[in-house]
Amino acid sequence: MEGELEPEVAAARYESELRNGFRLEGAETPRFDIVQLGMGPDGHTASLFPHTAALGEMSRLAVANHVQNKDAWRITLTRPVINRGASVFFLIGGADKAQVLKEVMMGPRDPERLPSQLIQPSGGILTLLLDKAAAALLPATDGQGYGFFEREG
Repeated sequence: MEGELEPEVAAARYESELRNGFRLEGAETPRFDIVQLGMGPDGHTASLFPHTAALGEMSRLAVANHVQNKDAWRITLTRPVINRGASVFFLIGGADKAQVLKEVMMGPRDPERLPSQLIQPSGGILTLLLDKAAAALLPATDGQGYGFFEREG
C-alpha cells in the first residue's frame, strides 16, 4: 500500500528509536523495566513464530519477521532484548494454550517449534500469570493459586 514502510525499513526505524531513546552505544541492548508477553497456541511469543528467521537473531534489537502461515510481516523485538528485561512475564489464558504451555515449560527444548522457550530472562525469573484453563496441565499450585517449578534448559 502507498504510504506504508517496507517491513525492514520499519524495523530499522524502530531499532533506531530504541537506540536513541535508551541512548545506547555500539552493541548495547536496552533494558526495559517490564516486558509483558502472551503466547499463541503454536508456542509463539511477541512475533517470534515457529521456524522463522527472527528466532536466531542475536545482534539486532528489532527485526521484520515474515510469518508464512499468516502471509504477513511482523515487527518484533529480538530475544536478547526481551530476555534483558528487569521483569519478564507471560499473561496466558485459555484451554487452547494448556498443552503447548506444558510443552514449552516442561517438555524437551525445541525453540524452533516452540519459540516461547527462548524466553529466559537474564535475571533468572520468568513469571507466568495464567487462568485455570491454561494452567490445567502444569504442576498443582498451593491453595492460593501460587506455584513454582524450574524449567530445564
